[in-house]
Amino acid sequence: MDSHAEYGRRVVWAVVGTDIGPLMLVASTEGLLNVVFHATDAVRDKALARLAERLGTEPVEAPGSPLLAEAIRQFQAYFSGERQVFELPLDWSLISGFNRQVLRELATGVPYGAVVGYGDLAERVGQPGAAQAVGAAMGSNPLPVVVPCHRVVERDGGIGGFGGGLETKRKLLALEGVLPQPLF
Repeated sequence: MDSHAEYGRRVVWAVVGTDIGPLMLVASTEGLLNVVFHATDAVRDKALARLAERLGTEPVEAPGSPLLAEAIRQFQAYFSGERQVFELPLDWSLISGFNRQVLRELATGVPYGAVVGYGDLAERVGQPGAAQAVGAAMGSNPLPVVVPCHRVVERDGGIGGFGGGLETKRKLLALEGVLPQPLF
């Protein structure tokens, strides 16, 4: 048993190559905890330092960990077009309050291949007029792709913002058949 397990909460991570670039997947004993876009060494190191500070334990690189195995398999299936729904336990401990409420609604209420407006999502959680707050919740989403913030768009048909970058959002929407395939 390593020292991290003594604290009762083991946190492990691995980087997975995808069509949108390297993703860092982080899991705890509770479930998938964090997904980080563009997981180059610098991005990864910064994300790991933030996580260690917030969690009080150092995440351990463990690509073969049983805590990550199913998440890695499902991400690979999603990006190969073989999976439309993630069926993973999620660790929601990095998000709370209104943001958690919005992200939980997004996770269960906006299916693959569909989009929703920021204002519509605000109405769904009983906060009409909170479109900007929904945008902030999308920006703080620790579980992008699985909790599909890429499916939230502007009312006028604009793509809106995205923490992983607009090109990444376009690629995810194209993968789901919402947008034409981007030209590279």
